[in-house]
Amino acid sequence: MAENGNLFSPLDLRGLQLPNRIVMSPMTRSRAGEGDVPHDLNVEYYTQRASAGLIVTEGVQVSAEGKGYCRTPGIYTEAQVDGWRKITDSVHTQGGRMFLQLWHVGRVSHPLNNDGLRAVAPSAIQAAGQMFTVEEGMQPFAVPHALTTEEVAGVVEEHRHAAACAKAAGFDGVEFHAGQGYLPMQFLSHNSNQRDDKYGGSAANRVRFVVEALEAAVDVFGPERVGMRIAPGFTFNDVFDDDPVETYTALLQAIKPLNIAYIHVVNPPPPMSHNVPEDMTALVRNNFDGVLIRNGGYDQEKAEAALKSGEADLIAFGKLFLANPDLPARFAQGADLNAWDMDTFYTPGPKGYTDYPTLSG
Repeated sequence: MAENGNLFSPLDLRGLQLPNRIVMSPMTRSRAGEGDVPHDLNVEYYTQRASAGLIVTEGVQVSAEGKGYCRTPGIYTEAQVDGWRKITDSVHTQGGRMFLQLWHVGRVSHPLNNDGLRAVAPSAIQAAGQMFTVEEGMQPFAVPHALTTEEVAGVVEEHRHAAACAKAAGFDGVEFHAGQGYLPMQFLSHNSNQRDDKYGGSAANRVRFVVEALEAAVDVFGPERVGMRIAPGFTFNDVFDDDPVETYTALLQAIKPLNIAYIHVVNPPPPMSHNVPEDMTALVRNNFDGVLIRNGGYDQEKAEAALKSGEADLIAFGKLFLANPDLPARFAQGADLNAWDMDTFYTPGPKGYTDYPTLSG
């Protein structure tokens, strides 16, 4: 836990100096290039937002099989590493700091979006819902292949390789995405994990994959440059946990020896929540000694209150940072904020991506 401060207080993140407490939240934007390689438009987008205390990238798939949505970037090929290195170089030149979010969607996938590759999951249980495909529009999620015990170990190694690629690309660290109904949360959740091996059943078993994948990232970057995102009680992508307090207490206790830098907690919105822990701050603070990032539903006033009370050490902003590349300056000056355009969240091209105005014009 860091000392209480305000949005403009610096924070020492285990040796990485953050000039403010304003984090750019990971946000899927679906604008990667051919081969899921970042390109010049992505360089411009992230560089515009380099004044964040910390940038966490959009979810970046750790393997071809880990891809779900169209036009999302990867971090497992040499070309992808080269593309991301242009981004980190540019952000660092502007004085920014940047973590890559390691992402595997699991069953939240469709073959039309990932060159016909299978979807994988803890169990062969299809998620309710649909996803957009370029060729045929909205399609039901794929019926996933249930990973064998040996295949789970292979996915852990995919995370290790992706972390090594992120390091080669110049990132300051990585965030392991264990929320929003993607593969790690599919292992954590009762309804999507019906396994009877060492990765299923008890809470201690259901957290095992997450711990092993996180260990792989720590092996590459060291604990001081690794964070993890969780979303207890969030039902997005059809995950339901009978007892999130039990599950996430077990998870946080299991990773305690790893001594990672931060936990990034997403507040589930009411339409997509079930059994949300009554005191999310206590759940994390009682089981984790590092920095706590909170995300979801914060404006400047609510963020300041959360920092003052100890509810969070850093606050992540999503749509506000999307629409306001210079968000820290706008907060500091009490300036008006640009409104976001939902119609352009996931569309290709610069509109709604790099064309939001700054205070300097």
